[in-house]
Formats: sequence, structure tokens, C-alpha cells
Amino acid sequence: MALKRRFLSIKSSRKYGEIAPEDIFIDSSNLPKFNRDQFEGRLEKPISTSTFLYVGFFFVIVGVIFLFRLFFLQINQGEIYAAKSENNRLRHSLIFAERGLIYDRKGTELAWNSPDPSGNPFSLREYASFSGLSHILGYVKYPSKDSDGFYYQETFDGKDGVEKIYNPFLAGQNGILIIETDALGAIQSQSVIEPPLRGQSLTLSIDARLQGELYRIIGETARNVGFVGGSSIIMDVKTGELLALTNFPEYSSRDLAEGDFQKITKYLEDASKPFLNRTVSGLYIPGSVIKPFMALAALQENVISPEKQILSTGSISIPNPFFEDKPSVFRDWKAHGLVDMRHALAVSSDVYFYEVGGGFESQKGLGIERIEKYMRSFGFGEETGIDLLQEEKGLIPSPEWKKEVFNEEDWRIGDTYNTSIGQYGFQVTPIQMARAIGAVANRGILLRPKVILGGKVESQSLDIASEYFDIVKEGMRLAVTEGTAQGLSIPQVKIAAKTGTAELGIAKQFVNSWVVGFFPYENPRYVFTVVMEKGPVKNLIGGTFVMRQLLEWMAVNTPEYLSEEIINPIPYF
Repeated sequence: MALKRRFLSIKSSRKYGEIAPEDIFIDSSNLPKFNRDQFEGRLEKPISTSTFLYVGFFFVIVGVIFLFRLFFLQINQGEIYAAKSENNRLRHSLIFAERGLIYDRKGTELAWNSPDPSGNPFSLREYASFSGLSHILGYVKYPSKDSDGFYYQETFDGKDGVEKIYNPFLAGQNGILIIETDALGAIQSQSVIEPPLRGQSLTLSIDARLQGELYRIIGETARNVGFVGGSSIIMDVKTGELLALTNFPEYSSRDLAEGDFQKITKYLEDASKPFLNRTVSGLYIPGSVIKPFMALAALQENVISPEKQILSTGSISIPNPFFEDKPSVFRDWKAHGLVDMRHALAVSSDVYFYEVGGGFESQKGLGIERIEKYMRSFGFGEETGIDLLQEEKGLIPSPEWKKEVFNEEDWRIGDTYNTSIGQYGFQVTPIQMARAIGAVANRGILLRPKVILGGKVESQSLDIASEYFDIVKEGMRLAVTEGTAQGLSIPQVKIAAKTGTAELGIAKQFVNSWVVGFFPYENPRYVFTVVMEKGPVKNLIGGTFVMRQLLEWMAVNTPEYLSEEIINPIPYF
């Protein structure tokens, strides 16, 4: 009641416009004890309608997004995720294709596949034990997988030789195996959905017997005499097919395929360079084996008649532009007396070819421009196009080359003389030399060499009269009967040949020993080249010795190659 009277008193006071002071103090003393830190005693403001609208709109949007995503996953992408779910229990596995086999021209297996006893999903590549084949065959790198067992390289990768060149042909196509597993990973069933396609096989033109025997002879000669290495080629002069393409030393295809680290390291550290394919990548000073081409150029350009004789007293001398009292002397390897072209080839007279190449006194010469022109026409200074890797072009000396290499130095007649006998900066590969000698044997058809049996014969004709080839061939036959290549005179077959010795080193203490030629002489079928690399200068055993050993072996073991009857092998596919 007291509170009611107090309220009426205050109301009455407000009505009349004034409030008594004692009323204020009494009200203050009667305030409740609110905890203002907890917001007690404060009036609550109601939440506005707009706030409810904003929050509600937000939840509606979220709901719509979830509904749309649910529709997308269940309806639009349902089949895809169903397939993924199915694939969680269906595992795909590669079926590695079998690589194509490689045969020699007689059907002997040179490369084949062997199942891995350790359970690898692919076969291992095996190579024949015949020596001398590695640079031709090359090797493969096997499929590779990561630490989780997934193959990031799914195919065999050919790394050298025909394994690389013809990899698309040999590789085949992998298949796919699908495996069904249960929740514990146990295999329930499996089936092939894409069968593998086996690679196609290759038949090489190489005869593994010849290849192996040449490798053995070259290796023994190099070790016994002191040559760094050597190479040899036997090529069909009608097709360009290579019966042998031998390098010594060589690597092992099996060692590289297996990735044998210790053996590979040993190959890399070997000073004799077993990774160098000397037949196509080795560059050699040709020496006197260049003389048959010089003779053909001189005949075609009417520089000299084949019957004209030139006197070799052991050297020629020309004035020295720097020292008048010291003429420049260009020596022959011996005094040959009077020689015509045939005998100059037979005895390998340097003086004869100095004069024919550069001119001397009354004898005019070809000159370096025409020498370069004819050397290029025989394929020197360019790739032969052989179906192997890393072929070198070689070098024909010229005034432009000398200016570039020797700091703008002028070309002199002595440079032409040295180029005329295959010295100075001349560099050729054995395969270039085989191709060029083949064009002498077949009277002017320059062939593209190949290691695959059969197929298209690629060739080009040289603009040199046929009768001139006969003169040069007669000179090369004379070299075997009474000249520098008498070591190749055997009763089983008539050989035509040309030898060459190229001096090496500042002190000329080393030589490359060459012999080139063809057989049978009357109806040439095969051309050969042999080069023994960097042997002692005083040694008398070299390329001719190697070829003589091979010919004697062929007379017993492969007499069909010495016969004039042509035997066509049947490709094995």
C-alpha cells in the first residue's frame, strides 16, 4: 500500500508539473540490486523482422545448393560415379606385347624374347652370342615402374642400332587385362579386353658367321700388333645390302639391356672406345685408298691419258715462296720409275698422283676445286643414308676449310698435292669408302647401304664414262697380282684391291692401315673395306692381313660368296 501511495503521489506531482526532492531520494534507495555486468536491469529490444528475413534467405540458398549438388551427383553424373565405384573392384593390368625377333640373312636368331623366371610381366630380351653384332643390333630399355608398382614407361625402348631405328616395327602393341577382386582384394575373375599385338620380326642382310669371324680376326690382329681398334665392311655391289659391318672393340647388348653398372662403367672408361661405331662414326685419314677416285676424275677431265707415263724418282720439288734456297719437297714412299695410270694404282705411286692432282712442270693437274667436286660425287663429305645412328659426314679439304681452320691462311699447291694422296685434312668413314669403292666395282652406281634384307634399292648414277672404270679396275687387279696388295692373291677367287697407309701423329709414329677392293674381279658381287686404327708405324701387318685371313676362312666356310653365281636368301618374317 505504501508503494501504491507513493506511485499516486508521483503521478499527482507529474500532473501538476513538479517532483518533490524527497521522492527522488526515496526512489533511489528502493532500486533493485541488479548485476549490471550481466546486463541485469536493462530492457531487451525485440529482433527485427528484416533480420529474420535475411537469415531465412541464407538457409534457403544453402538448401538449394545442396539440392542442386545432390541432383548433379545422383542424376547427371550417376553413371560415371557408378562406374568408378565398379572400378574400385575392377583392376586393369597391362599385357606386355612380345617384341619382334631379329634374324640374320640365313635365318639365325640374333635377338629374341625369354620369359623371366622371377615372374616379371614382360619377357627379357636375349641376344646371340656371335661377336661383333652389338653396334648393329643395339639394345633395349625395359618398361619401368615407380615405387607403388605403376608403370610410367609401358613399352620397350630401343636405344641403339636396329632396336632403335626399327623400334616402331619391332615394338608391337600392349594389351589390357581386367581383374575383378572382392572387398579383401582377392581375385574373383579376370579377362582380356584388349589382346596384345606382337611386334613384327626383322631379317637383316648381315651374315652372323662372317660378322663373327671378322670380329675375331680384327680383335686378334689389334691385340697382337698394337692397333687401338678396327672395322670392316662387306657390301653387295648390286643392292647395297651389308653382309658384315664389324667394329672392334664393342659393348655387349645384353650388358646394357640389363643395366649392369660395373660393366657399363668399364666400357665408359675404356680408352679404345667400345661405344664408338667405327664403321659409320669413325673418321679416318684415307691415305692412298683415295687414289682410284683421283684416277677416275683425271680420266673424265682429260687431265691425263691412261697410257702416259710419269717418272717417279722418289720425290718432286717446288720453289718455296718463303725460302728460295729451300724448295718444298714432296716425297714418294719409294722410287717407282716410269709408271702409267694402271701401274701407278698398283704400286701406289705418290708422285704420279701429286702431278695428276696439282700439276707439275708440263703435266697439268685437276686442281683442288675439281678434286673436291669429284670426291663429293663419290659420296665423301656427306652421309650415306645407312639405316644406323650417328653417321658422320667426314671432311674434304678445300681453300674455304683452310681459311676457317688456319686463320685465313691461303691455299697452296702443296695442300693440293697432299689432298691428292688422301692426306692433309681428309677424313672419311669406312661406310663411305665401301660405298665409293662399290661404285667403282659396278661402274658408276652409288648405292645407299642398308642392314635390312630385301626392299627397295636406292642408288644414283655417276657422270663418268664406263670405260674409265674398267681402267681403274684393271689397276686395282694389278695391285693384287704384282703390286701392294699381293697378300690378297688367293686361288679361290680373283680380287681387285687398293691399299693405303695414313700417317698419324706429329712425329708420324702411328698409322691407319687400309685395304679396299671387290670380288670376283670379272663380275663383282661384293666390295670390302678394312681399316686398322692407330698402329705402330714400323709394323707390316694391317688391313691386308685381316682380309687375307677372312678370304681363306670364306673359301672353306662360306664358298658361296666367292662364287660368281648369285644366291638370293629368303627373308624370315
